[in-house]
Amino acid sequence: MAKYIFITGGVVSSLGKGVVSASLGQLLRSRGLNVTFLKFDPYLNRDAGTMNPYQHGEVFVTEDGAETDLDLGHYERFADVTLGRRNNVTTGQIYGEVLDRERRGQYAGGTVQVIPHVVDLIKDAIVDAAGTDGGEVDVALVELGGTVGDIEGMPFIEAIRQFTLERGKADTVLLHLVLVPGLPASGEIKTKPAQHSAQKLRECGLHMDFLLCRSEKPLSLETRAKLALHTNLRSDRVIDVPDVKLIYEIPDRLHRQNLDDMLCARLGFACRGADLTPWREFARNVGNPRKTIKLAAVGKYAGMADSYKSLGEALLHAAAARHAGLALDWIEAEALEGGGPSRILDGYSGLVVPGGFGFRGALGKVEAIRWARENRKPFLGLCYGLQCAVIEFARNVCGAKNAISAEWLDDGAVFNAGDCWVTLLDNQGKATPRGGTLRLGAQPCVVERGSIAHAAYGEGRISERHRHRYEVNPEKAGVLRQNGLRVSGRHPESGLVEIIELDGGQWFVATQAHPEFKSRPLRPHPLFLSFIDAMLGDVTEF
Repeated sequence: MAKYIFITGGVVSSLGKGVVSASLGQLLRSRGLNVTFLKFDPYLNRDAGTMNPYQHGEVFVTEDGAETDLDLGHYERFADVTLGRRNNVTTGQIYGEVLDRERRGQYAGGTVQVIPHVVDLIKDAIVDAAGTDGGEVDVALVELGGTVGDIEGMPFIEAIRQFTLERGKADTVLLHLVLVPGLPASGEIKTKPAQHSAQKLRECGLHMDFLLCRSEKPLSLETRAKLALHTNLRSDRVIDVPDVKLIYEIPDRLHRQNLDDMLCARLGFACRGADLTPWREFARNVGNPRKTIKLAAVGKYAGMADSYKSLGEALLHAAAARHAGLALDWIEAEALEGGGPSRILDGYSGLVVPGGFGFRGALGKVEAIRWARENRKPFLGLCYGLQCAVIEFARNVCGAKNAISAEWLDDGAVFNAGDCWVTLLDNQGKATPRGGTLRLGAQPCVVERGSIAHAAYGEGRISERHRHRYEVNPEKAGVLRQNGLRVSGRHPESGLVEIIELDGGQWFVATQAHPEFKSRPLRPHPLFLSFIDAMLGDVTEF
């Protein structure tokens, strides 16, 4: 039977519960335990798919096509696991299921209430997440978004209270992550917010087993002893989680405080010790580069780096594998519209254009891609980046000066519909609901031999995750090829354009997929490795 570790937060949100949960998963995995994760998001949206990245960060897409919270990306990267739609549950999903059951008469005319009906479904989700295709896991790490005391999170808190009571202390552990702030003027560390958060947790019927403390600097032994006294814990169960330069240092920091040892003992696991040697080597590579690559990333949401969290991590993984540093600058696409891109992009060794939606900033992306093509700079386009690359090539090489995407028309931009080089997918329509209807999840691709993509992947058939509603107009593929832009990857059944490349030896590759979702710190994605290798030719070793 699976064991459960619950992770809650207090004082403020966005403290890094996802990274802490992922780090614990990595530690337990390295000790030979089979782990999985569940993220509870208390918002009423069905999923993260329709949420603005400026509010919520990137939408992480799973193999089975779920649009989830970005913390699932942390879980997959740290613990090297593959998750799915049952690993991210929202209030909207829970209430939607309750109401569907009521409409179907499953409650036999009874009054539908938060307790027991909503809470019971939350408890069912906890158990369901611990099941895998190969059977139950050893440990399920369950993270609750937000902070204790948030009104929208109370049904989840009650579900955790009931679940821990029913399963007992031998099978459940509760970790509470809090902020321990310092006052810059006096240098004092203030423990009162953490004390109040622990008190609020007790008022909800929960008592933490471990207190994890986020702070700007490491806490003194005296401060940790004070926190232990006021939260009714042993001092060794107050864990210090100060700011670090690299989030991948967190597992080692937790390990050095024996947190994984204490968790295994608490849950009754007799397992091998954790071997963090590969992680320490990865961190050393990041911190001690032999070269540094200056890379421009041009996107619609560049003002919020978390909008492209997985992309930044995938680039970091690949650079570290080549003992290279990464100076990654996020540039707003709209800043490149008018005046020529060279004024901003000259000096960079390469360009990446990530996914996105809508007309805003699209012409800036097109200009950035033109700069990379004309200056023979390595270019990687992802999803919308591929579509913008096709439009750029059509306008500036094929002579179709008015080439556009149908998405621009749907977004209200005024163009001629006959100039669409990117069109709506066959199964999409203007009346299609926006949520959960994109082409989502893992899709196969046949890669052409002799292409850059084939050399990178080392195989002719691949699978990558997708999230898009538009495709390259299949009627234009021949014109593109005649002018030097080849389709080097296609979907084996539909023929959908999946990968494009330039002829002539320049590293200019774009994919309709999101390969960044599958990169791991110790297993960088091959396409990103190839991209980094191409840019290193423009960098001087020191």
